[in-house]
Amino acid sequence: MANQPIMSGGQHANYGIANPGYVPASAGTAAMFAPPAAESQGPTAPPASMFDSMPGYEGTVVGGGGFLPPPMPAYPAPQPSPGPDQPSWNIPSITEETARDAFILFASSKCCYSSAPAKDGRITNMEAFNTYRYRLETFTESRSTEWSHEPYHGQPVDAHAQPPPGPWDLPAKAPTFFTEDKQRIRVPYTSSVKSCHTCMGMGRQPCRDCSGAGNKVCWVCNGSGYRHGDDRCHHCSGRGRENCNRCLGQGSKQCDLCHGKRQLLVYISLTVKWTNHSDAYVVEQLSGLQLDNLNKVSGKELFRDSQYMVYPVMGFPDPSVVQAAQRLVSDHQGKFSQTSRILQQRQTIELIPVTKVTYSWKGKSHIYFVYGNEFKVDADNYPATCCCSVM
Repeated sequence: MANQPIMSGGQHANYGIANPGYVPASAGTAAMFAPPAAESQGPTAPPASMFDSMPGYEGTVVGGGGFLPPPMPAYPAPQPSPGPDQPSWNIPSITEETARDAFILFASSKCCYSSAPAKDGRITNMEAFNTYRYRLETFTESRSTEWSHEPYHGQPVDAHAQPPPGPWDLPAKAPTFFTEDKQRIRVPYTSSVKSCHTCMGMGRQPCRDCSGAGNKVCWVCNGSGYRHGDDRCHHCSGRGRENCNRCLGQGSKQCDLCHGKRQLLVYISLTVKWTNHSDAYVVEQLSGLQLDNLNKVSGKELFRDSQYMVYPVMGFPDPSVVQAAQRLVSDHQGKFSQTSRILQQRQTIELIPVTKVTYSWKGKSHIYFVYGNEFKVDADNYPATCCCSVM
């Protein structure tokens, strides 16, 4: 690439940068106000001609062009097999002591709650509710490509040395199943060197602060060179202008894109993304506890099945869970196989214990809920609260 003509002081003739030295106040307003540099900036987006045509990557664009569908497998995909034998679905009930201890802990965690109802209230009834959560996870690998560039400082250039490998032919080390991760890979045999499109291959850009002039109107005397009457401005020594601090009076600064190298290494970047897609179904229970509360707790795992492609759970006593399993398995396998490669699926069923506790305090009946393995408590109408204020 031919070098651009250079003026004294290391400035390029194309920029029309003014001498950053002395500028008299009598130069007039034309010298005081330099034209804006916004129009002299290079293009913000690289031109299409900057990117070579690569076999197998014709649709690749800057910023990415969406996920690439995986190729058809060379061998038949393994068929899902029925899961392990179904366990007993019996639900153990919590004891009255556990319910009371959870209630006392809940009341003590609230600054405005008296512990008297939790400690002195008399439990009159405890009712357990069968609440299940079915969860399906589908772990996938997806791949996308985009044109990328970086400052060129002698990296290997291999474009057109041989056809590049296909996007699904490049090896990538997958993480442990159901662990999300991302990896960027430079596609071999796609790297070439191009002139920087931002600075037009000059390595420098006009300074925006001074509009490429190298100096600005003195902020003390507002360009007049004088402060009061014949009192010469000491800040600019009567010039009416001062050197630009950002570009140090040069009128230009190093190109942000090529870092002054004038050239860019252009190549195709492959992004490999491993994603764990998870959907859950919670059986609607009639205890009165809001379902949103159950998203915050864990349950006792009753069933787990993990394989390449799972078979919908069967034989569960609640038919809504069986229906949800059939729907979610069908949805996941249909949706994610179009744009990604399914690596593993996992389905679980949890028992989330929910106990509705009725208790009596001061002659009135109240209720609260104990739920989850963490024995969380929900008591919206706690009978002994006070108004607190923070000064």
